[in-house]
This record gives sequence, structure tokens and C-alpha cells, in this order.
Amino acid sequence: MADLPPRIGIDEPGSFSRACFHERHPVLIANLLADLPYPPRIRARLEGLLDESLNGVVPREVPPGPNLAFWEAEIASCAGTPWSRLPYLWAESYFYRRLLQATEYFDADSPWRGVDLFGPQKRAQLAGDELRSDLDAYAALGDREPGERRRALLHASLWGNQADLGFRTTTSIAGQSDIVADDSAAIWDLVDGPGSGPVIVVADNAGRELTADLALVDALLETGKVELHLKPHPYFVSDATGDDLLATLDALAADPNKPVQALAQRLRDAIRDESLVVRTHGFYALPATYRRLPADLARDFAAARLVILKGDLNYRRLVGDRHWDPTTPFAEAVSYFPGDVAALRTAKSDLAVGIDPARLTELDNASPQWRISGTHAMMQVLH
Repeated sequence: MADLPPRIGIDEPGSFSRACFHERHPVLIANLLADLPYPPRIRARLEGLLDESLNGVVPREVPPGPNLAFWEAEIASCAGTPWSRLPYLWAESYFYRRLLQATEYFDADSPWRGVDLFGPQKRAQLAGDELRSDLDAYAALGDREPGERRRALLHASLWGNQADLGFRTTTSIAGQSDIVADDSAAIWDLVDGPGSGPVIVVADNAGRELTADLALVDALLETGKVELHLKPHPYFVSDATGDDLLATLDALAADPNKPVQALAQRLRDAIRDESLVVRTHGFYALPATYRRLPADLARDFAAARLVILKGDLNYRRLVGDRHWDPTTPFAEAVSYFPGDVAALRTAKSDLAVGIDPARLTELDNASPQWRISGTHAMMQVLH
């Protein structure tokens, strides 16, 4: 598309993006200070970052870590700009990069090097009663007809990043009215279609979402090779890394349900024989949209049978974090993508495309906050 809509910023009164910085980030910092016994120097940096992001400008210092050349160029163009004037996607990603700097994640001489600042929250979810309920529900899926089981696993993955929605496997719980765009049939057509390329699943969150994603990956392995793409290091609050994958497999293996233990074993075996390839890429921790895909990742996506992008952040990066008319066809917004792609996304930001005009009117009248409430979702496909 020649003319893209303007980018979403963080200075619009009443917007979700502004609330993210002014309401959610203070809570995030408070949780970090409570969860980990950081010394005064780190605590001061975290509190200083929060104040800067609300009242200050972007400093000239480039935060350390991977992709340094990218960040040097970005900071050169943004230094001195008030945070309030930054694009939402860039500002949010930069905020999390600065969190890693503040907590000395990349500092070779620090005992806090490599310590996942969100680890306590991730571990708590793996040990929680809600996950136990999810896994009980998964174990019960063995009695379902294969097609119904597939649909249940896809819906579980879709809703997995909403903590109280978990394994929503029945119509009475996960009514179709909650899914405002449903291309699920096309997803399975592409998965079952011809071609020797893998299905690539680009994960979003750890915890209950990654658990649901792994159950879906297990079903996808029945059709051929699968790649699971994770973040290269902690990024947004609960983004899934390699450490999170291993912790999740351990939790599955320790579950009392035999079908869940068997799931863990199949996934471990698949990783060993590389029918399931676990990968990452530095691009996944950058404030860049998929329009700026590096050449190697673009080639991989083009060769895949299907690329499944999970979660709200991946949706924002795919569509572009812009003020789209929600009735803009999904295929029009993502026509640049190098291959077939499916977005599985629980709506938790102002962005939406591909919504039928009549349905949009109904949603805006009945649930004005539907875009950010996490109660509506979409499964959209470009083929």
C-alpha cells in the first residue's frame, strides 16, 4: 500500500496506548521491585526510567545488548524527543530494552546478568491452579473426535494469552460471538495442504499461553515439520524464551495426567529428532514491523507452508501499529507478507482490521471497549 495510515502514538488522551504508559507501567515497575531483591542502584534506575518515560526525553545513550547497530541508528534519530511524541510500538519496545539495561541483564560483570526480570511471574503461572485446570481439560480431549479436538486446540491457543480464558473448548464457554473474524477453516486447509515446508509458529507469551501453543504444535506435528520461534531474551512482560520452553516442558512432564506427560515426551522427542525445530531471531526483540523483515527471515517465511503469528504484539507488527479503518480487509493490510500467514490474536489494543462493517457497528454499540478488553479475538489468514 502506498499510503499507510498514521502511526499510533502514546499521547492521545483516553487511548489504550497512553494508559499503557501511565497506568500499566507504574504497576509493572512496582511488581519488579517487589518480586526481586534488587539493590539500590537497580531500584533507582527502574524508578528513574519510569519517571523519564512519563515526563522526559529520549537520552543519547544507546542501551547495551544485541542488535546494537540498529539501536544506534534509532537513538540517533530519536534522541531529545519527548517520550510523549514517540510512536507506540517504538516507545514500548524501547522501554523494555531500557528495563534490561536498568536490571543489568546484558552486563558481563553483574551477578544479575541473564536473570529474567519477569521470571517470578512466569514461574507463578506454571505453578498455578489455573494451569492445572487447563491441563485437566487437555487430558480430556483424548475422547474427542479428531476434527473437534483440532478445533479445541486451535481455540485454546487463540485464547491462551487471556489468563481467565485458558482452554476454552466448548461452545457454551467460547461462543462464536467472541471471535469477530474467523478464518480457522482456512488455517487447517493450509496446514493440510501440499508442500514440504514447515509450519512456523511465532510464539507470544510464556506460561499458560505457551502451554496451549505446545499442545497445538503437537497436533501440527501430525502434518509435518514444525518450527517454534521464541524471543532471544526477555522482552515484553511474559514473552516466551528458550528457558521458558524448558520450564514448560518440565511442568508438563510433572503433571499427574498421563496424556500430559505423553505430550511432554512427544515434544522432547520431536525437538531431539528436529521434526520440531526451536529457533529465535534478533528481529523478534526489535520495534520493527514485519514490513522490515530481514532477508533470512523473509526467505524462511516464504518457504513455510504457513506462518502462524500468535498474540497482540505480533498482530501489531504484522498489520502495522497504525490508525487503520477497522473495515480495511486483512489481506490488503498485510499483502506485503512473503508467504501464507495466519494471525491468532486476542484483542488487547486499539488496532483492528478485517472486521465486517455490520459486525463492527454491532460491536461498537454493544461493547465500546471490545478492542482492548481481551474478550474478543480474531483468526485471520492471508493466502
